[in-house]
Formats: sequence, C-alpha cells, structure tokens
Amino acid sequence: MAKQNLAEQFVDILARAGVKRLYGVVGDSLNPVVDAIRRNSAIDWIHVRHEETAAFAAGAEAQVTGSLAACAGSCGPGNLHLINGLYDAHRSMAPVLALASHIPSGEIGLGYFQETHPELLFQECSHYNEMISNPEQMPRLLQTAIQHAIGRGGVSVVSMPGDVASKPAPEKSVEHALVTARPTVRPGDDEIDKLCRMVDKAKRVTLFCGSGTAGAHAEVMEFAERIKSPVGHALRGKEWIQYDNPYDVGMSGLLGYGAAYEATHECDLLILLGTDFPYNAFLPDDVKIVQVDVRPEHLGRRSKLDLAVWGDVRETLRCLTPRVKPKSDRRFLDRMLKKHANALEGVVKAYTRKVEKHVPIHPEYVASVLDEMADDDAVFTVDTGMNNVWAARYLTPNGKRRVIGSFSHGSMANALPQAIGAQFTDLNRQVVAMSGDGGFSMLMGDFLTLVQYDLPVKVVLFNNSSLGMVELEMLVAGLPSYGTTNKNPDFAAIARAAGAYGVRVEKPKQLQGALKDAFKHKGPALVDVVTDPNALSIPPKISADMVTGFALSASKIVLDGGVGRMLQMARSNLRNVPRP
Repeated sequence: MAKQNLAEQFVDILARAGVKRLYGVVGDSLNPVVDAIRRNSAIDWIHVRHEETAAFAAGAEAQVTGSLAACAGSCGPGNLHLINGLYDAHRSMAPVLALASHIPSGEIGLGYFQETHPELLFQECSHYNEMISNPEQMPRLLQTAIQHAIGRGGVSVVSMPGDVASKPAPEKSVEHALVTARPTVRPGDDEIDKLCRMVDKAKRVTLFCGSGTAGAHAEVMEFAERIKSPVGHALRGKEWIQYDNPYDVGMSGLLGYGAAYEATHECDLLILLGTDFPYNAFLPDDVKIVQVDVRPEHLGRRSKLDLAVWGDVRETLRCLTPRVKPKSDRRFLDRMLKKHANALEGVVKAYTRKVEKHVPIHPEYVASVLDEMADDDAVFTVDTGMNNVWAARYLTPNGKRRVIGSFSHGSMANALPQAIGAQFTDLNRQVVAMSGDGGFSMLMGDFLTLVQYDLPVKVVLFNNSSLGMVELEMLVAGLPSYGTTNKNPDFAAIARAAGAYGVRVEKPKQLQGALKDAFKHKGPALVDVVTDPNALSIPPKISADMVTGFALSASKIVLDGGVGRMLQMARSNLRNVPRP
C-alpha cells in the first residue's frame, strides 16, 4: 500500500470528524488537498465561484446540522476571500474548519508572489489559528483545531503550505478520539438559589430569548406559565421560541414589532435567556436584569446585570422552575398580550390586505405569501437589510423550519451562498433564499453553482432597485438618500440564460402562481419580484432623535424637488407608524 502524504492524512482526519464536504476554489497551493479529496469517497469537493461563498456555505451547513463543516482557499488572495464568511460563521457560533493554503514554506517572509500571513489575518474571526510547518505537527494540530471549533462554537483556521501538504505523512501518528459534540453546563446551586429569590420577589417578570434557547422551548414555556411571564425574543431567537407560544409578545430591536419593547421596560425583573442582543438602546436601564448564558464572556457586556448566571438555558430552567413559587396574577401578562395583538393588527398586517392592485408590489405582501406557500420544514436564508425585517415580521416558525441569516455579522450577500450550504445537507428539503437585489448581485456569480450542481434552491428576489436599509439609515440620520439606487437587469432573464428556471413578477396577482411554479420546478429557480422601494421599516419605538432626523431628511428631499417621492413614501408607510 502506497504511503500517505500529509494532504491525504488531513482529509482522512476531517472525514473522521464528520466533515462531508469541503467548499472552495481550487488553486496551486491547494491542489494536493483537492487531489486527496478526489481519491477519498467520504468527502466531496464543492467547487464554488468565490471563496466568500465557500465560507458562507460552510457556516450555513454547520448551523443546519449542528456538526463541523469545512471550507478552503488557496494561498494569498484565495484564502483572503474566505474572511467575510468566516467572520459570519464565527459570530454565529457555527463550527467551521477553514483551510488556508499557503505559499511554499521556503518563501514565507520573503515577499513571494501572493504572500499573505494567514496566522495574522484570521486571528479576530477564529478561536484557533495556526500554521502547519512540519508534517509531525499536523495530526495533533488539526485535532486541536477541530476541538476548538466544535467545543467553543465558531471558526478554526489551519494554514498549510502546498509543499508541506505534499510531504509524506508521519508513520506513527496516533488516531486521537475527536470531540464531536458540546456538553451542557449547569449553574451552581448558589446561583440558582439567588435567581429563585429574585423571581419570587418580582411581581412582573419578562423573559427575553435568543438563539441560546435552541432545544429549550418546552422549558421556557413551562417557566413562563409558572411565573405568568410575557416572552419576547431577539431575531436569532425567533425560530426557537415564537412557535406554540401563548406568552409571545414579539421581537424588540430595530427590526422589532409587537409589545416586546414595552414588556421589557414595564417589568420589574427582566431575564435574558441565551441572548447576546446587541442593541442596548432597546434594553431598560431602570429594572433588575438577570442574564443566563452558556458563554460567560457574553454576560453583562450589553447591560448592567443584577445577577449573571453561567449555564445552558435548558439546564438552568430545569433546575430553576421547580424551585420558584407559582404566580397567579396574570394582569401584567394579559396587558402585554393585548398590546401585542393590537400592534400586530395595526402594523404587521397593514400591507398584506387589499394589495391586489398596488404596483410596485409591497414587499410585506411577498413575504406573507411566501410564508403561506413554503413547506412546513423549509429552510429560509435571508439577506441582510430590509429582507431581515420582512423575514422577522412575516415568516412563521413552527419548530421544523429554519431561518438563517447574517444576523450577528450583518454582511450583505449572505442568502444565496448560505442556501447552497443548507441545500447540500438535504437535497429533498425545500431551501428558499430571500435575497435583496443588492445582496444577490454582489455574489451573483454563485447562482451558477446552483446550476452546476442542479441544487433545487429557490431564490425569491425582493427587487426594489435600491439599498433600502441604507436609505432608511440615511433618512433617520437626517440625510437625503444618495448612492443607494441600483440600475438592475431582468434577473429572471439572467437565470434562464444560466440554465435555471426564471420568472419576473410585476403585479400582485402574478405572485402566487409564480411561486407555485418555482416550487414545483425540480432544479434551481429564481423569482424576480419588483417591489416598492418606498416601503420602509419603522422601529417599534421611535425616539425624538429619530423623528427629528427623519423630518430633517424629508425637508432636504423636498427642497431638492423630491416632494412627489416623499408623498409616495408617506402613503406607503402611514399605516406602519406606531401610534403614541
């Protein structure tokens, strides 16, 4: 039997760790690894058109499966392209192993062609980032990288020069047992007792939930029932906590809706469960706050805490719930539920009724119809920007659906590449990319990856010919929008030219039929929906500064001759402004 080279051993270890695919773009320094994959039936090489897509796809695969995923880039510019997708995976706590191939080892530090320093470049977006310079290092170093990615939840980067990858593997390398799952963490009894006393003392308790409540839905519901607490959520907590939730009061933050903001401010004890909610301006500063998180570095970095609890949400609640005294007073809960119902009736549903003749189409209507027509176990990938708003407000979780986006990193162009990774995990599961025209066009080349692998991803393109969220940011800052307009082609025609199914929708009555046909199509499909560029998201709580900024920008637009546009914008958003 021929002796293994280092690249072959590298691929074998990845396969033992459960890696099924390596996403990337081939290149000279990476060729030994790609060739090893060619001869290894346990792992597939997924050829994408841009390495940023490779990293996004690996991150999405890891989020869907909960297992280690991998991507790779060749030396210099190749692996440098990975960095944005790796930032997203790292901030999403997705276990991803990235191989950053390197220039010939004898040339490092001498300004060689395409030379960069991966061990410096990826430091901030990884838990572990080291270079293999000697074959004897590789098995233990790769094992350490895998255990960092899985154990800590995030990215590990291994850089390896191409000439080192071609060297013979060490003969007596030990096959270590590999970590493939994370443990649960239970708080100490002292912390549980302190939290129990605080809950018993409080008259009005609100729970605010993030992605750390994954797998803890039943425990959160039981706890909320016992203490009669409203339950709000951050965007990343929506898919885990909103469904089958009689205590739901919606979402807080810039994309929020419902009564979550009021519930978190009108309680006398706020419990943050598994959330690293970044917008501290939406958190209260005059109520007691407890935070429960499995990652201690998250505790207290958004708000002043009265108690920090280091623990897994599910295990913490399993310990806590039996100890707290049941509450019988529902007045606070019922008041918040009523506020939430009124908000949904007056704001969230405003654009999904009587829209049959509205052209351009309201994006809220598109999201609402998409929600109704998509499969019960669909995976939605959502572009950053206004699509985040429509997904947050109109997609209905049910415990089987998944909603993935760049919710922590906030990158453009994430939906299409994340859909690639999500679809590879199950070719029979419906995957829908909710793309904006700005994000889609940024990494549009990887639509060809869907065609190349005949991936049945359905791209629903919200085409408003603008960078809508940026436009809103400018308005709130008191600036007229500038540089936000896109001159777009017929994206459906481009899809058809690429060999996929493509249809353009310009009238509301065409939408349901177009989505139905796209969903029935067995291969990749794109539905290009022309949407209203004047439909803007309005936060659930508007500050005086925001109002002043919007009024100032409005006056500037009027002075520039844009009164018609402002009138149209007012008509588009009048029903969406929260009443005092």
